[in-house]
Amino acid sequence: MSPAATSTHTPIFDGHNDTLLKLEIDAGAGRERDFFQRSQRGHMDLPRARDGGFAGGLFAMFVPSNPDQDFSKPFNPRDPANYAELPQPDALAFTHSLMARAFRLERASGGRMKICRNAAEIRSAMQQGQVAISLHMEGAEAIDGDFHALEVLYAAGLRSLGPVWSRKNIFADGVPMAFPSSPDTGPGLTSAGRALVTACNQLKILIDLSHLTEKGFWDVASITDAPLVASHSNAHALCASARNLTDRQLDAIRESRGLVGLNFHVAFLREDGQHRSATALDVIARHAAYLVERLGEDHVGLGSDFDGCMPPADLKDVSRLQYLLSAFRNAGMTDAMVEKIAWKNWLRVLEETQS
Repeated sequence: MSPAATSTHTPIFDGHNDTLLKLEIDAGAGRERDFFQRSQRGHMDLPRARDGGFAGGLFAMFVPSNPDQDFSKPFNPRDPANYAELPQPDALAFTHSLMARAFRLERASGGRMKICRNAAEIRSAMQQGQVAISLHMEGAEAIDGDFHALEVLYAAGLRSLGPVWSRKNIFADGVPMAFPSSPDTGPGLTSAGRALVTACNQLKILIDLSHLTEKGFWDVASITDAPLVASHSNAHALCASARNLTDRQLDAIRESRGLVGLNFHVAFLREDGQHRSATALDVIARHAAYLVERLGEDHVGLGSDFDGCMPPADLKDVSRLQYLLSAFRNAGMTDAMVEKIAWKNWLRVLEETQS
């Protein structure tokens, strides 16, 4: 059985959003809003998710160095406040607050949202019209070197993990928000990072390669027994941001039966690397076509970065997701290809990773 859909909506499973962080920061600033009521703030709430056919995704738990930073707007990459390393106990406490927020959303949803711990649960939730939440950690600052926190967070529902955000921690170095730049910006995994990859393989936690340096990418590729996945990255050949993937990296992802999730952030899409919301959806369609050509149609998905990016104006929030799928069709993709990119490829790679 396929996920619930209408005649005009293809269901979408999205590989990355920062909505939990956005809700947490807004609440801390005295601007808490009801996720179940339509709003013009942020990129997502449940009514707008329904409008766009958003059926679920990887909900990131990210601990910012600077909690006052609005990650949907340009920020100074040279400001050390945005990249300061975080003490593990502090990062774990903030991660707990984000995970608790996800649990509260599930409880308050009256069955409209479901935290899912494997691909079968995601598929079931989507079939029943529930928004499927898969908990993801963006940057492993909350994890101690003995992996006690990893075990506990896994038991609570963590199923996907990126060793780094764009800053250094005990596991690896992250790529800066640099343009133009190669992703080969620093060292790879530390010994603790190598052990983290092995621990994630044993627990069947997906390892996310977005934000890793190129050396870190190849270190993971040499260790892991799971498909290589970059949840929210684009093609470096089309936009020379350090956050994007080279052709050689894309080839390795294809060979591993992995996946790349298209990131909607304009500075990772545009050939000039500019933060300009006046960016046509055709630009995303070009990245999608390039990735399909390089990876094959079974290895491309969506990784919006909603609530953590500046998307094109025509994709201003989650309610506009079907506009993007229309842009894919207008660029020559078949309905079957669009359906794979929209949700099927993510469920396939999650099934292969978590089983």
